[in-house]
Amino acid sequence: MATVAAMQPGWNLGNTFDAIPDETAWGNPPTTQAMLHQVRSQGYKSIRIPITWSNHHGPAPDYTIDSAWLNRVRQVVDWSLAEGLYVLINLHHDSWQWINTYPTDSTTVRNRFDALWRQIAVTFRDRSPKLLFESINEPQFAGTSGDDQSDQVLNTLNTEFVRLIRQTGGTNATRVLVLPALYTSSEQARLDALSGTFATLRDPNLAATVHFYGWWPFSVNIAGGTRYDGNVEQDLISGFDRVRNTFVSRGIPVIIGEWALLSYDYTRPGIIERGEFLKFIEAVGYHARTRNLTTMLWDAGSFLDRDQLRWRDQGVFDMMKASWTTRSATASSDQVYLPRSGTIPSKTLTLNLNGTTFQGMRQGATALRQGTDYTVSGTTLTLTSSALTRLAGNRAYGVNATIEALFSQGAPWQISVISSDTPVQSAATGTTSSFAIPTQFRGDQLATMEAKYADGSGAGPADWTTFKEFWSSFQPDYTAGTIILKPEFFAEVNDGRVTLTFHFWSGKQLTYSITKSGTTVTGGAG
Repeated sequence: MATVAAMQPGWNLGNTFDAIPDETAWGNPPTTQAMLHQVRSQGYKSIRIPITWSNHHGPAPDYTIDSAWLNRVRQVVDWSLAEGLYVLINLHHDSWQWINTYPTDSTTVRNRFDALWRQIAVTFRDRSPKLLFESINEPQFAGTSGDDQSDQVLNTLNTEFVRLIRQTGGTNATRVLVLPALYTSSEQARLDALSGTFATLRDPNLAATVHFYGWWPFSVNIAGGTRYDGNVEQDLISGFDRVRNTFVSRGIPVIIGEWALLSYDYTRPGIIERGEFLKFIEAVGYHARTRNLTTMLWDAGSFLDRDQLRWRDQGVFDMMKASWTTRSATASSDQVYLPRSGTIPSKTLTLNLNGTTFQGMRQGATALRQGTDYTVSGTTLTLTSSALTRLAGNRAYGVNATIEALFSQGAPWQISVISSDTPVQSAATGTTSSFAIPTQFRGDQLATMEAKYADGSGAGPADWTTFKEFWSSFQPDYTAGTIILKPEFFAEVNDGRVTLTFHFWSGKQLTYSITKSGTTVTGGAG
């Protein structure tokens, strides 16, 4: 428990040593001492280094790990330990590349599993106890009768893992070993199965691990899941309560080995609205901290720019860092949309104080004036017409100004003042493999898209909802002035007419009709 508590907070070196076939294959630069120093200097206490071994060892029966690969892993582990970081290493994508065949090829998988872990264990046998081993990332199995049988298979491998590591002696005799639930799920049945493994092993130096990527509709922006709402919050609280009650309350520590949102990706902006993501970050930090859970951020390059050694969004990191020790206030939105012309009205936001008290407003280093620029009544913040008119300036489309609400603790809440008009769309022709709707966004941003047949049923993928998945079915291109409908969308659309409704963050909606005939698509507004 003390070791895992000391690991909070943690960070993942994602898409690096787990990348296939090698360290830089998925777009990240080689890991450097300077990068690890930067991670430590930002307040992180631990680093998870996911490692895929599949392509880096020889044939049966020895499965000898390639010496150059093992030496490189050892170098980065040692650099991390020298920085004072706790380090967690594992078998990563091996889980779905070959470990998943255990039910139908148990002898081969067991021999390979044992050979790899024996070599890893011997290599690091005398390293600091600040190095931890995790048996398998997101374990899953093919060919079982269902999850109950898969739980039994995982119990076999987790038990073998602990036995094997302990037998290698040295620091490994008492090293903290991390055991995942099936799929690293926090569903109660999966936690109960893992709890049974702990009860049988009776080893005081074990930790449990699950992953957390939030309520799925919000995590990928499907089914109208654009906001951090009650569904998202309840999913978070329920999952964290289950792992606390199943493990932590019994003295077994829990590591949230990966957390973020599935579709938060700097290369695909707009899927997750920034302010809604900030609310999620704040809540994850608070609910994990109050349940004594250690969290390890999944970062495959979307948070830390590893080339520049700086955060891609400093405000996102600031909210994350604040959540390690305190609560931050948020608001109903981080955007205020103003008309491009005409009189600018006052605008209100609802404050989520989260135990803080409101302290004031500022633009840069300049304080805004209470009573003149804004008023606060309870949890209602009102930005006055005169202040918004001044902040809007020449009212160019887009963000005209950024202001901040300040509170007694935690990170400030940024608010973008945006000028916009109702977007305009034009007729288009194309094919199912190349179709884009000309769209003048006029300062607005796309939140989501609905697709319906004439009878009101959902068109396209995931037809159980009319709201389609952002980016996989549709994608705004603000530079080109288009909304792209993806081939993956049309692959599941019937011939005939489909009505699209585009929802924008200003609250505006546009209706657009498309007609599909074979591979030909035509469309028009209204």
